[in-house]
Amino acid sequence: MLGYMEKINDGEGHPSSSHQALKGTSKWATSLENLLEDPEGVKRFREFLKKEFSEENVLFWLACEEFKKTQGKKQMQEKAKEIYMTFLSSKASSQVNVEGQSRLSETILETPHPLMFQKLQDQIFNLMKYDSYSRFLKSDIFLNHKKSEEQEENSPEAQTAAKRASRIYNT
Repeated sequence: MLGYMEKINDGEGHPSSSHQALKGTSKWATSLENLLEDPEGVKRFREFLKKEFSEENVLFWLACEEFKKTQGKKQMQEKAKEIYMTFLSSKASSQVNVEGQSRLSETILETPHPLMFQKLQDQIFNLMKYDSYSRFLKSDIFLNHKKSEEQEENSPEAQTAAKRASRIYNT
């Protein structure tokens, strides 16, 4: 449910800049969860992790999120096997480094359930949260994107919309 402040518009259906919720890099900087909810944030984070040779972590996390939404036993078995072969098997092309990985045998793939990868996904999330995420916030990828957002906000078009909005609400 939207809060009162988030519902205020500038008269043209756009949120008023004086009452706008955090977005873009400002929102990404508040938590890894917020970053992962934003497709542009995921794109930038993947770009960063690729340079760090750990993109498989976010890809695994995203695959697990998608897996939880899977309907039907056959589709679930197929996706579970794909996740296992891509990220968890000893022969995986994008192997993630998680504890207990060796104990997850292929037999579990025969009886899949939406949360079967949850413990491993949580380990990867924590690894990203306490390791990669903090470095991402200091990276050129993040800082340059933040700078371009600030330049857009300070453009004449953005200022005109803000002035229009303040006239509407301060009359």
